[in-house]
Formats: sequence, C-alpha cells, structure tokens
Amino acid sequence: MPLATLMENAGGAVARFVLRQYPQAQRVLVICGKGNNGGDGHVAARLLASAGKSVRVLLLAEESALQGEAAAAFAALRGSAVEIVTATSEETLYAKFFDADLIVDAVLGTGFKPPLRGLAVAVRERLAASSIPVVAVDLPSGWDADSTEEKNPEAFRADAVVTFTAPKLAHIFGNLTGSTNKPVVVAEIGSPAAAVISETQLFWAGSAKEIAERPREANSNKGRFGHVLVVGGGWGKAGAPAMASLAALRTGAGLVTAAVPECIVGTVAGVTPELMVIPMDETKHLPTGGGTFSRRNLNRDRMIALLERKTVVALGPGLSTESDAAMFARVLVEKTRMPLVLDADGLNAFKGMTQMLNGAERTLVLTPHPGEMATLLGVTVKDIEADRVKIARDFAVKHHVTLVLKGWRTLVAHPDGGVAVNTSGNPAMAKGGSGDILTGIVAAMLAQYPENVSAAVEAAVYLHGLAADFAARAQDEHTVLATDTVAHLSDAFQYRVRDEDGLTWLCGLRA
Repeated sequence: MPLATLMENAGGAVARFVLRQYPQAQRVLVICGKGNNGGDGHVAARLLASAGKSVRVLLLAEESALQGEAAAAFAALRGSAVEIVTATSEETLYAKFFDADLIVDAVLGTGFKPPLRGLAVAVRERLAASSIPVVAVDLPSGWDADSTEEKNPEAFRADAVVTFTAPKLAHIFGNLTGSTNKPVVVAEIGSPAAAVISETQLFWAGSAKEIAERPREANSNKGRFGHVLVVGGGWGKAGAPAMASLAALRTGAGLVTAAVPECIVGTVAGVTPELMVIPMDETKHLPTGGGTFSRRNLNRDRMIALLERKTVVALGPGLSTESDAAMFARVLVEKTRMPLVLDADGLNAFKGMTQMLNGAERTLVLTPHPGEMATLLGVTVKDIEADRVKIARDFAVKHHVTLVLKGWRTLVAHPDGGVAVNTSGNPAMAKGGSGDILTGIVAAMLAQYPENVSAAVEAAVYLHGLAADFAARAQDEHTVLATDTVAHLSDAFQYRVRDEDGLTWLCGLRA
C-alpha cells in the first residue's frame, strides 16, 4: 500500500469526521507540522475546502522542511481554495489563530516522543486559552502513543481524536479529550493486517459487542436464553439483588429468579412482575428483626432445589458478610459447577481464602472494584491502582477465572492472559447500584452465550458503559441513577460502534 494512498485515506477520514460531527463549522484552521501528521492535515484541508468550507492551513515550518508524501500533499494545496500561512514566529501564529470555528491539530502524531518544542509549545498555550473545538489527527500533539497515563497536561487540548488502523495504548488508557462524552474514533485507511503487530495481549472490549448484535431466530423460546439465579440481599439491602435481577431480564435472559432472605421477598419481587423469587431461610440477628442468609440454606435437598434448571448463578449483591452469609457464599461457590458470577460481598467472603476461587473446571467470573480486589489480595487500593493490568492478568491466570476489575478503563482479564480494556462509560456510574447492574448484565450474557465466555463478559462490560453514556446524554452525569442505565440498555444494544463512514467509535457517542 503506497504511503501516499494511506495519507490520502487518513486525511479523507478526518475530513468526513469533521463534516459529519461539526456541520456548522464554516471556517476551519488546520495547524500542520512538517511530518506525515501534517501531510494528513494537508489532505483534510484540501477535501474540506472542496466541500465548501473556508479553510486556512497554518504550517509550523518552512515549506523547504517538508519531505516526501507530506511535501506532495502540501503542494496539492497550491491549486485549491485553501489559504496557506507559514508560521515561523509566535507573532505570525498569534495573528492568525483565532479566526476559525474549528481547529484541526495535525502537528504531531504517532512516533512523537516528549517534550514539545518550539512553536508547538506556543500553540498548546493558545489552545488552552481558547474555546474553539479542536479535532486531533491521530493523537493530540504532545501525547506519546505508547503512554498508559490517564492525563497529559503537556499535550494539546482536544475535543475529538481521529486515529488510523488500530488504537494505540494512549487511545485506550488516556483521557485524550478530557471528557468521556467526547469522541475518539479509529478509521480504516487500507493498512495491511500484517502491519498491526502487538505483543501486549491487550484488546478493545468494544469489539465483542458484535455478539450482542446477532438477531434471535424466529423460532425461539425462553429456554434458549438461559435461566439466571441471583443470590443475595439482606435486611436493608433489598435493592442490590432487585437491580441485578432487573438488569439480567433487560439484557435478554429467558428467565430470572432471585433467591433472597424471607424478610425482603416482597420488596425484591416488586421490582418487576417478570421476576421469580425464592424465599431463603434467614438468621435474624439484627436489632430490627431482619436478617441475612442462614446456614440452614446449605441443606443438600434445598441446594439441589435451588440450583435445579438454572443456567448461571450471580452471587453477592447485597449479601452481607454478617453471621452465616459469608459461609453460605463460600459453600455455594465450592459446591456448584455451573457458571457463576461473583460480586460484592460474595467476593468479600473470600478474604484470605482466594485459593478457593478456582475456575479450572467451570466458568467463574469475578467483578471486583479496586477496594474489593485489595481485600481479596490483602493489599491497599493504591497497590491495585499502581499496576492494574498486571494484577488483573496475574490473578486471572493463576486462578483460571475471568476477572472484571472495575474503574477508569475497566479491565476484563482472561485465564489465557489476554486482557480487554473497556472504553465506554462515564462518571455517572460512580453511584451505588452500578456494580449490581453490571452483575446482572454479565450473568445474562453468560446465560445466552455460554460457548463464548470471553466475548460474553467483554460485551456485557461494554454494553453497561454504553447504556450509561446514553443515560448521561439524556439527563446529566449528576442525576443518572443505576436503574436509569438499565432503561437505556436498548439504546446500547441498537448502537453500532462502526458507522457508515467506516469509523469505529472507541468512546463518545455519535452526534
């Protein structure tokens, strides 16, 4: 594939993105460096001008410094309607900077190593003081493509990023736009598949969403989509199993049953009439007279009846670690061989006993937040956050489990050492109940796709975040509740991550 063709395709992708995402922007300033990133900018400028936009190219170098394809792309501007300004000093830069509705940053891309130098520093400072939207070509200039840092105050400000062929580490782990609701997209430009070589064993969780886009066969019945058993709850914690059950139903499980202490049966059953409920014996040790799971539930006949004809067990939401509840959780995990999702107090029950968490002979999915992960390992949250990928990967491989480590860029670590990174979601999810919703979604996806555990769990995590993105768009990040996310699961299922322009949206929703 000739480099000139790749450059033409890259610049074309940027132009299409700008025309679609910023249709009202009539005056476009394209700031170009002397390298191939600048060449992509020259192509985008020419195509935007041909689409009727008023375009100015600001070249941060002498024309004589351009070489190869970048020089050819710049030369092609000479016969177009694009205005060309060569900025060799800060005075020239400042005189032309603010006369635009949109700025395209095509100064530096993949291959850049910090720090920024020369006029690029002045551009960064001007962008920081400006409110004009900025679309970055490949990366915000000044961001190292191999960085896994969430923030980079030394890089250009950006409101959107268009990269090419495949995401780099920075696109997955970095908050490149400073917001979760601003887009980062990947454009196919014709690069040969053999050119994409990665030794990180890291993947994008959004790719697994295809499994949820398969249409159901016309001749279907509820038995084909699994029966999820949600086990949890206690006095004062009826909401957790109720939300997990509701999420499992909304995600497509054929049947959902909640097994909860007798004192909260009425509350849990009231979440939706489609939910079946099993009252469980309780230990009434609380001053209120309410209670938690009793060890009497471990009776062999009761356990057989509880698990009969179930497909997946989701254990932990609202379970509590009081009295017999933790013992019940440990025995249930030990005795059942069916796929099991373990969350919340179901995880806390194994503090100091992680040797009991072994998924070698069955599907076992753990969904801890950093605090729960720290409790499992007997370390601090700071220790977990210091190297999330390694900790998640090592635990998943050692215990033969799928580990969903929640947080900024939730990780899905698999027993084979692969780790998928999720890029959907937003701060609205930082509220009680979000973890319970995820537990229900994961369980329902496992019930429907038991033959493909990795894709089912990755898709569940991505769908959860995507539904929250739709909820935040409809409301506000401050006001979204966990149950509002469930209400937007339909939007998430219908959304296609790859649009008609061939752009794959890593994060942010299409306008």
